Amino acid sequence: MNPDEHQTDPSDVDDANSVSRVDVQDILSDLFSMQADGASGGPATFNLSGLSLRNLTRLLRAASGDSGSHLYRVEDEDQGDSDDQESGLYEDEDDWDYENRNMGHPPWYEEVKEPIKEGVELLYSGDFGRVGHKSRSKRNTANLARHVLAQTSKAMPVACREDLSCDMVPNSNGTTVAECAANVYTGQFSADSSFYYTCAQDFRLHIFDTSAPPQPIFPHRRFMGYGDDSMRTTMKVTRTIQGRAGRWTITDANLSPDNERMIYSSITPTVYMTSTREDSPQQVAIPFSDSPRSRSRHSFDDIMGESFGIYSCRFSADGNEVVAGGNGKIFVYDLLANERTVKISAHSDDVNSCCWADTSSGNVLVSASDDTFLKVWDRRSLGASQKPSGVLVGHTEGITYVSAKGDGRYVISNGKDQALRLWDLRKMRSSQEFESVKDKHYGIRGFDYRYSRYTKPRTKAHPKDCSVMTYSGHTVYRTLIRCHFSPASTTGSQYIYSGSADGQIHIWSLDGRIVQVLDRSRTMPITFDPSAPDAEPLRGGRPHVCVRDVSWHSQEPVLISAAWSSAETGSHIARHEWKGLSKMTGSLEDWVQKRREEGSEIQGQRRRSARLAQRRAASQNMPGAFNESDAEDA
Repeated sequence: MNPDEHQTDPSDVDDANSVSRVDVQDILSDLFSMQADGASGGPATFNLSGLSLRNLTRLLRAASGDSGSHLYRVEDEDQGDSDDQESGLYEDEDDWDYENRNMGHPPWYEEVKEPIKEGVELLYSGDFGRVGHKSRSKRNTANLARHVLAQTSKAMPVACREDLSCDMVPNSNGTTVAECAANVYTGQFSADSSFYYTCAQDFRLHIFDTSAPPQPIFPHRRFMGYGDDSMRTTMKVTRTIQGRAGRWTITDANLSPDNERMIYSSITPTVYMTSTREDSPQQVAIPFSDSPRSRSRHSFDDIMGESFGIYSCRFSADGNEVVAGGNGKIFVYDLLANERTVKISAHSDDVNSCCWADTSSGNVLVSASDDTFLKVWDRRSLGASQKPSGVLVGHTEGITYVSAKGDGRYVISNGKDQALRLWDLRKMRSSQEFESVKDKHYGIRGFDYRYSRYTKPRTKAHPKDCSVMTYSGHTVYRTLIRCHFSPASTTGSQYIYSGSADGQIHIWSLDGRIVQVLDRSRTMPITFDPSAPDAEPLRGGRPHVCVRDVSWHSQEPVLISAAWSSAETGSHIARHEWKGLSKMTGSLEDWVQKRREEGSEIQGQRRRSARLAQRRAASQNMPGAFNESDAEDA
């Protein structure tokens, strides 16, 4: 099941976890022993069907006027020793409901303060950008100002671009640039970052021109123009596409490599493809269900049609194929042949995310599921067997997202076990190794990431963990939060970043340390300038938001994040810039050239001043010239 696509009432939470309150048993005993005269003179009855213990506890607290903090004991049925049970005690504030729970990292989280050996080896492997600059940074001899202001008559080589920009990590809490009435599920830059696109729960797709200057907005106007009353924004909207209605929401959207087409899924067997250039584009259906002729006669599917949902979809590197994942299956559709070419029963639970491992061959697929496993598939061997080429084992809870570096070797994944893991496909487990552990569960039984707080796990990773690195500090609750590599062109993909249910954006170095934490609760309102220096935080309560998706500009140190509000629906999109580049207009090369020219002008002024000083000194030393020393002698 893909839980976050069905936002049910919190009272429906699975009670498999036995949650015992310190004195709740006594209160319940008193409650059921109470006798009151009803309208007919008999005792009153209490109908508690459908009421969970959590909501009942909240009602009892409200009735008693108690608003203090309490302790929860969350007991897993497999935990037998008292030490583990004691470690399950946590202070609970405000019952951890959507509106006011503190979604910060759990008490047992340990911050990484020193570089981890495996991560350092990745940094210096040559697979993640230029090594020379990293060495200078490690020795604290890398000086951005020296690079920028260095005086040279020749143009800076393109290869040095990474040396200039890899240390420019977005470090501002951001400014709101769009307010949406619906929850945004995907928010990403195009490959060249010429535009930014979103898909939302109202089945609308928006395309924003990121090269256009921001447009003014007036505080008293709730929504503005472009034929869309569900949004107000300071970005230029070039297209608003009304998608085909599906189940609940558009879960995913993806651009073709040429930026001409977009595909989106909505928990149905059909993915739709539309144009990004036309004002009223055609919606082309890409069916992943079996054709009626291939179904068995008189089967349920033959009568009612196949019932499954696609949650994730991606274009291939050449734009001619689409990979999609849904209810335990992954598919590949050939757009040129107009037929489905691959159908694999891949997982025992929902496939929340899938991707191509490389941007060249298009032969290797990766799928991530709620069954806690990532599986790697080589299309060249699928004809002989539908077994995966290997399995990435490490997460102990369901996986929300998988993202590939694009080189066919490295991928990262976000898990509901509150861990982000980096994988090397060369170190995956074989199918035979997977068979021995596939039916064993090492997570917390009954844990529902939509409503439950993640308690201290029995084990931090699967016993057969084959991940290279683990990154933590963020929280993965409420929705399928996404993670990505930083751009290869400007950073060498040496950073990893993710949204978080606590309203923060975490950016890690490959060595495991957190480089930046951006706080969306401190984001400035839409009436502020995103490129202005950071203003003082506004007074008043800080909003509680959940950051679902984040995207890093491919050419500049800029992030755009899409965050859900604490209410049932509604999103805010914010722009986060590197403060040192906050006033830059144009490209990074333009800024560097401008700084060089300014430096040259300053040097020229200094040389002119020096020449004038020399002339004054020479004139004072001429025969017969009056100077101060002569006056003193007199």
